[in-house]
Amino acid sequence: MNQSMGRFITLEGTEGVGKSTNLQFIQSVLEQHQIDYQLTREPGGTPLAEEVRELLLANRDEIVADDAELLLVFAARAQHLEQVIRPALNNGRWVLCDRFTDATFAYQGGGRGLDTDFISRLESMVQRGLQPDLTILLDLPVEVGLARASQRAELDRFENEKLAFFEQVRSAYLARAAAEPDRFAVIDASGTLDQVQEQIRVVLEQFLQQS
Repeated sequence: MNQSMGRFITLEGTEGVGKSTNLQFIQSVLEQHQIDYQLTREPGGTPLAEEVRELLLANRDEIVADDAELLLVFAARAQHLEQVIRPALNNGRWVLCDRFTDATFAYQGGGRGLDTDFISRLESMVQRGLQPDLTILLDLPVEVGLARASQRAELDRFENEKLAFFEQVRSAYLARAAAEPDRFAVIDASGTLDQVQEQIRVVLEQFLQQS
């Protein structure tokens, strides 16, 4: 990505890894370095995409077809890219996004078992080559994450999935990180919050020096 454009950072991980808390920490590091950034999330990020998010996460009696789920995710992403992500990057702003397409490969590819070649074709069509510059993956044993997530008031449609689903999600995340080590930074999220955030700080400082 050329230097006149912003940089694109994504935060990924399975349930209960501490994304919300560590997203705030990443914001604080960017602010310390006086980086102008746009905070956003997926699915979501625009009014239309947030409506799609509600459709995706709502618990319902009707079984949601896996392909329908996948296409809804990419419909929201297309709107998000058009309205928020591309304009920010083109204006030189950085973008910090809670989840992006790696989550689709992990949840719909790994968890649901959908054809990753099909996901890749949708990715190519919707993103037209746009990829994050840095993806921070918070990694934690699934049982630990689910125990943390279970303390929330109400679980959404994804959080109610079985242990095996999340094991597949985690495996897919780690496989993607292994395949793209230059883009991914895998953070051991099993330690104390201070230990986790120190790992994140080191990654961000190195990235900022290179940007």
